Amino acid sequence: MALDKHAVRFFDRQFQRQLETGEFALNPFEQAALPYLAGEVLDLGCGLGNLALAAARRGCAVTALDGSPSAIARLQAEAAAQKLRLVAQVADLAHYGIGRDYDAIVSIGLLMFLPQAQARALLDQIHDHVKPGGVVALNVLTEGTSYLAMFEPGHYYLFARDELARRFADWEILSARHETFAAPGDTLKAFDTLIARRPAEANR
Repeated sequence: MALDKHAVRFFDRQFQRQLETGEFALNPFEQAALPYLAGEVLDLGCGLGNLALAAARRGCAVTALDGSPSAIARLQAEAAAQKLRLVAQVADLAHYGIGRDYDAIVSIGLLMFLPQAQARALLDQIHDHVKPGGVVALNVLTEGTSYLAMFEPGHYYLFARDELARRFADWEILSARHETFAAPGDTLKAFDTLIARRPAEANR
């Protein structure tokens, strides 16, 4: 995810484990997002690219970005082998600027790995770079999360519950969920997941 070094190491170990065991199934958040993806899709923090590949197989033209070289190498190889319209690149998402508009922008499990100001700034970019009638699919950890092993102190942001929904309150909310999951050491992960559609008339 090309954020702080601690997060990069954490996820690179996770990706290597998944590559070794062949764990390529969509997680529940990706399963929820996939039916809404169409056209040109930007996947920020794509990880191993399971959702990016699934969207490309459905006919989307996907740009997939992550900070993990091993994850991107796997995704590039799969996209080439399957002849998919999918461009995968290593990117420093802590300093990334979205350069154009997309039909859909996905950010699952990324924004909380940025300090508050950067997380909110990238969220604003996502909001502003979806085409009229397009969608966002977002997933973040929220306050109430007590599993913090993947974070470097000062390099993360736990969103307020419903903060995503408030930021996109002028859009059509297609799905908004708050869920908690047990985590190692008797801790919890608390997630907000939002899927929303920009009105056909642009509202920047």
